[in-house]
Amino acid sequence: MHTAGDPPAPVPPPAAWSSDGQPVVGMGLDEQAALRHAMSHDLRAPLRVVEGFTRILKEDYGSQLDAQANGYLDRVLGAAERMSDMIDALLMHAQLSSEPLRRQAVDVSALAKEVAGEQVLVLNGSARADVDVAEGMTAHADPVLLRRVLENLIGNALKYSSKTERPHVAVGVVPETDPEVFFVRDNGAGFDMGCADKLFGMFQRLHSAKEFPGNGVGLAAAQHIVQRHGGRIWAEAAVGQGACFFFTLGASHHHQRRTER
Repeated sequence: MHTAGDPPAPVPPPAAWSSDGQPVVGMGLDEQAALRHAMSHDLRAPLRVVEGFTRILKEDYGSQLDAQANGYLDRVLGAAERMSDMIDALLMHAQLSSEPLRRQAVDVSALAKEVAGEQVLVLNGSARADVDVAEGMTAHADPVLLRRVLENLIGNALKYSSKTERPHVAVGVVPETDPEVFFVRDNGAGFDMGCADKLFGMFQRLHSAKEFPGNGVGLAAAQHIVQRHGGRIWAEAAVGQGACFFFTLGASHHHQRRTER
C-alpha cells in the first residue's frame, strides 16, 4: 500500500443536525427495544409462514406444476430470503444506537490497512485492486464503530470499482482541515449527484442489486456512527468517474482545546 494523494477540497453539504444544532443521534432506549422485539418476532413470524408453506408447496407438489409455476415459487422463496436479510440488517442498525461510545486514540492508517486487506480477500474481483492508505492518520474515536465505517466505505469502494480495468481506492485525510476530514475515494461506477440525497437512506440504492449486490443499509449505518461521534458524512461523485466519501469524527481541535481549559 502506498501513500494516498490529496483529493480536491470537499464542499461540505448541510450536515444532518437537529434544530438546536446537535447531531441527530437516534431513538430512545425503550423505542429501540420495542423495534428490535418487533423485528425479531412480529416480522419474522409471518415471514416464516410464507417461506415454510412455499417450500412445502415446491417440495410436495413441484413435480405437478409446470416450469412457470415453479419459477413463481422460487421467486417467493428468494423474496422471503431477501426480507430476512433486511430484518437482520435493521436489527444490526438498531443495535448501533444501544452500543456505548468508547472514544480512544485510534491509528486510523493501521485500521484502514487492516480493513482493506480483509475486504480485498472477502470481495470477489477485488484482488487486483490497488489500495493506497495515507500514513500518520489518527483520531479520537470508538475503534469498533470506526471499523464499521471503514468496512462499509472501503468495501463499497472496492465493490463499485471492481468492474474497472485498474481498480484504485485511496484512503486519506484532506490537508489542513479542522476537524480533520477523512476520505475514501475510488475510480469506479460513481453516481449521479442529483440522487445524492438518497445515499444514506435505509434500503436506498443507486445501482441495481444485479449490477452490484447489497442491501442498502451500510451507508445509513455509517452515517449513524459518524453522527454519534458528532461528525458528518457526505459524498462527491460523477457517473463513470468514481466517488469520494468524506467524513469527520467530532469537534474541531480548536473547540476541543477550549473545552479542556
